[in-house]
Amino acid sequence: MSATVDYDELLTRYEPALGLEVHVELNTNTKMFCGCANEFGGEPNTHVCPVCLGLPGSLPVINGKAVESAIRIGLALNCEIAQWCRMARKNYFYPDMTKNFQTSQYDEPIAFEGWVDLEVEGKTYRVEIERAHMEEDAGKATHVGGSGRIQGADYSLIDYNRAGVPLIEIVTKPIRGAGEKAPEVAKAYVAHLRELMKALGVSDVRMEQGSLRCDANVSLAPIGSETLGTRTETKNVNSLRSVERAIRYEMTRQAAILDDGGKVRQETRHFHESDGTTSSGRSKEEAEDYRYFAEPDLMPIAPSRDWVEELRATLPEPPAERRARLQGEWGFSDIDFAAVVNSGALGMVEDTVAAGASPASARKWWVTELARRANEAGVELDELAITPAQVAGVQALVDEGKVNDKLARQVIDGVLAGEGEPSEVVEKRGLVVVSDEGALSAAVDEVIAANPDVADKIRSGKVQAAGALIGQVMKAMRGQADAGKVRELVLSKLS
Repeated sequence: MSATVDYDELLTRYEPALGLEVHVELNTNTKMFCGCANEFGGEPNTHVCPVCLGLPGSLPVINGKAVESAIRIGLALNCEIAQWCRMARKNYFYPDMTKNFQTSQYDEPIAFEGWVDLEVEGKTYRVEIERAHMEEDAGKATHVGGSGRIQGADYSLIDYNRAGVPLIEIVTKPIRGAGEKAPEVAKAYVAHLRELMKALGVSDVRMEQGSLRCDANVSLAPIGSETLGTRTETKNVNSLRSVERAIRYEMTRQAAILDDGGKVRQETRHFHESDGTTSSGRSKEEAEDYRYFAEPDLMPIAPSRDWVEELRATLPEPPAERRARLQGEWGFSDIDFAAVVNSGALGMVEDTVAAGASPASARKWWVTELARRANEAGVELDELAITPAQVAGVQALVDEGKVNDKLARQVIDGVLAGEGEPSEVVEKRGLVVVSDEGALSAAVDEVIAANPDVADKIRSGKVQAAGALIGQVMKAMRGQADAGKVRELVLSKLS
């Protein structure tokens, strides 16, 4: 691990600047320039053809649906849409890019000069978008042996199924002024994009599968300096939590170098999920190093203004307006609603309510119980193996009186463990609440007999002491007793 300095201490001397490049894989049926299936997974090298492999004589044809999605994304980011633009060849060699160039856009992106507003802990930050351009993804290399990275590997395997998958790269202008909240602002920005792309329906935005991933540029400059420091670029960070951790670590690492009189090296870096650190990758090229030139095999793109306006009419409700509407519909206080947003549970709560749960119960499960489990597992909330419909199903069992809250948590355990739908878990685990008055009465009698002192307190009018007996009955019945009926029985027998 590299030397680092205390995070709060570095902020007394340095001002961070961020630059975020987010890649979004589009969910078109076919790839960017050919008719191969655009599907995640599959047997290696089964979704390939001469075009996406760049074989001699093959000619690409641009995917019209990808262009449409790119324009809708640009409009949703408040960007200008180019009236005329071209694709370009970005020349470099990687083993997972057989053509020796990536078909991308250079100085003529389809969308540019946009912005989004983010709210982080009650303060609004505006992130300016430099560009959103179209390009294709590379293949996937798997390094076998050693640490799993190319250094020290015994051999590498290449799967070209991903080569040619349509991408939109969204590039911010330098984000300055976030100060100590820089990591949180970056996380909120990526979360905003993920929410927006999902609402647009242009990507499945599954960060764990790489369909939305972030390259995080970080630099430090002395406080008051107008000049940006030397940046590093941490590549392919694929979770919201990792975006925040990677930036925080990189700030502390760079500060240690600067404090020691050294110079930060401009390079790409790898993020390590296991300990939250980064390590050196390769020196970072400048744009001129890629020797861009216009792609000669593709026609320029000139979307008509009428088409752009038609696409604008298809945009979903803006996130800020959506949040205001949902808070009003749900009747949440500012604090309760902020807890939903900050935990990343907004979409899940919305879908759980749509599946039949009350807003309060949906919030309870996602913001408390499930958020705790996600945190313990080190994953994002929507990566848990439970759907909003299943959470609504758990709450329905509670509402019907079949399980209580304690048993409902065990039902969630079962769903997360892959034991089936909530009702199936109840049956398999025998979790139904015991409401039979005879069984409950017998259990209450036993507990009263075993606790004569507590029973006398209740008889003398200290009703609050009933909690101790109710708790013991619940424990004796493994949490499956109807707590309300137990209380009625305890008070009735000791009145």
